[in-house]
Amino acid sequence: MNWSIPNILTVLRLLAAPGVAVMFLYFHRPWADWFALALFILAAVTDFFDGYLARLWKQESKFGAMLDPIADKAMVVIALVIITGYSGMNPWLILPVTVILFREVFVSGLREFLGAKASLLKVTNLAKWKTTAQMVAIAILFLGTGLEHLEGIARRGMTWEQYAQAVSAGLADPIRSCGMHGCSSYATWVGLGLIWLAAALTFVTGWDYFRKALPYLKDEK
Repeated sequence: MNWSIPNILTVLRLLAAPGVAVMFLYFHRPWADWFALALFILAAVTDFFDGYLARLWKQESKFGAMLDPIADKAMVVIALVIITGYSGMNPWLILPVTVILFREVFVSGLREFLGAKASLLKVTNLAKWKTTAQMVAIAILFLGTGLEHLEGIARRGMTWEQYAQAVSAGLADPIRSCGMHGCSSYATWVGLGLIWLAAALTFVTGWDYFRKALPYLKDEK
């Protein structure tokens, strides 16, 4: 393996994937949420730079081409499992997450079955947009879980109406209030919208890969 900077960035992104989960083992919330969010964003940024630098410096390699999609999938899968758990198994989150996880497993199985012919399943521009939508959605959902934990502490058992009145009276922290709703709810709504968009793109790209692979799945007569 050539330890070029692009390859090193890809390896670091792969290591960051389980690192997101480790944050919740060694830190209390909401610090775990903030550290996981920071690590995830940092790793997502490397997803752009490793490919860009590899092309710019003509350092593209088979190792990088193999590891890059693995690192992306590991980041997305691990982060989605964590967010789903800490979101109280929200059904509006479970469905798109299921679509995303199913597609990743299905396409990985297709690539493994096709072997040398897997090169026909090249990453398309739509698949790149899919990955971008997934990572942006995950970052916003991490923000939502962190804010939700802070708001739960700040409210001290009050309803949102009571909390909004306490903020108006100067008896509660206004930073954690967005009117009659918590700031976390807005982050969660935006994150859910993006994760549904990502799930739709994920389904379309998965179907496209299956369609391209279908001629190679037929039995010879």
